[in-house]
Amino acid sequence: MFRIIKYCTFFIIIYSMNSCGTLGVGTDSNMSKNSIIDRNIPEIEGYKEYKSLLLVDIISQKMFLLNKGTVYKEYLISSSLYGTGSRQNSLQTPLGKHIIYKKIGNNLPINAILKGRKWNGAIANIISDPIDTEYDHITSRILWLDGLELGINKGSDVDSRTRYIYIHGTAEEGLLGKPASDGCIRMYNTEVIELFNVVEEGTQVWIY
Repeated sequence: MFRIIKYCTFFIIIYSMNSCGTLGVGTDSNMSKNSIIDRNIPEIEGYKEYKSLLLVDIISQKMFLLNKGTVYKEYLISSSLYGTGSRQNSLQTPLGKHIIYKKIGNNLPINAILKGRKWNGAIANIISDPIDTEYDHITSRILWLDGLELGINKGSDVDSRTRYIYIHGTAEEGLLGKPASDGCIRMYNTEVIELFNVVEEGTQVWIY
């Protein structure tokens, strides 16, 4: 009887150690990601109030899906090769607060090429090497952004929506992690599909 109790106690201790270890890894990981946000974007206030929020960090070339301020998922992205800005025809990535105005491409095959926000029947050849081609294919899914800040990313010649600023998949996956786009936010095709399925139109997207 003593031997049985001894073994049971041993297994309970081991289980508890493993459970705490697992929780600890997740907590440390999220704390690390949150510290990236606090360190790189210290001027942002109020992001912890939203149940769902996308935060794009130009410095680290990462995008964070947040839930009440806690990082739910981290994505590697590419912003504009030409830097940040909101002017029409600048090919730059606009800063500030946006919303997802429209989701486009539901149920399209992965790597589908969209032109004029419609699938033309073609499938992109994905380039995994860091090669800049002459094409800026928009692939798989589109999250079309609309600015929320008048004079900054909305209205006149600084309007993100009429500039067709998207979050979208790219054929040049090998360039993700550094600025490479013509203004939009590029993502891996598998990840933009995943994101498309978990965010809603109206979700806020903050680019800083």
